[in-house]
Amino acid sequence: MPWSFQLYSARNFLPWENVLKTLSGLGYREVEGFGGVYGDAKAFRAELDRNGLAMTSGHFSLDMLEKELDNSLAVARTLGMKLLACPHIAAEARPQDAAGWKDFGKRLGRIGANVRKAGYDFAWHNHDFEFVKLADGSVPQTHILDAAPDIGWEMDVAWVIRGGADPNKWIADYSNRITAVHVKDIAPKGEKLDEDGWADVGHGAVDWKALYKTFKSKTPARYFVMEHDKPSDYERFARRSIEAVNTF
Repeated sequence: MPWSFQLYSARNFLPWENVLKTLSGLGYREVEGFGGVYGDAKAFRAELDRNGLAMTSGHFSLDMLEKELDNSLAVARTLGMKLLACPHIAAEARPQDAAGWKDFGKRLGRIGANVRKAGYDFAWHNHDFEFVKLADGSVPQTHILDAAPDIGWEMDVAWVIRGGADPNKWIADYSNRITAVHVKDIAPKGEKLDEDGWADVGHGAVDWKALYKTFKSKTPARYFVMEHDKPSDYERFARRSIEAVNTF
């Protein structure tokens, strides 16, 4: 299994050439990009190649996908991506009702159509707010996915849990939509507060061994991306996590 690593997890531990060398040495063969590494895509691709790494997926903001699509596609092409994912919508821009979230889903659907036309897969990446109930009892994630039936879902399981939802139910309900997975773990309550309560994969409260089997048997997910939003030591996180998942 070519485990991937979301480079956002190492953003505070530059230079990138050292990060990529470390990840390669630990056994990673894929990475996922984000805006912070797209400045000189050609030079970054050369560094990836030197370390035997492939950037198979990448995160692109709404602005990058709507206002700078040609440039975003050029970056994806240079870096060798296959999947482009939209990772977030700012709090002040989030809809407040079901109709608004349906419109947002259609917006993502239009982006997805343009991305697919260029030869790439497209997915929405969730956080926790998509699972917080609206006034009518529904949740935004349902409206997003149902309004854009052709886009994929990069499921961040830990954020689903933090949003108060059951990931197994969501996997069952939208199994055919899950094209990528963020492999992220949650520390026991009250622990790792300096790391915002996240844990190294396999060392937290999420049953990743069982979840991985479910994803592999029930979904078309191709990319399994290790992520930690605020590690105090990215090398520790990367090492302990890949050691854990390699036992699955």
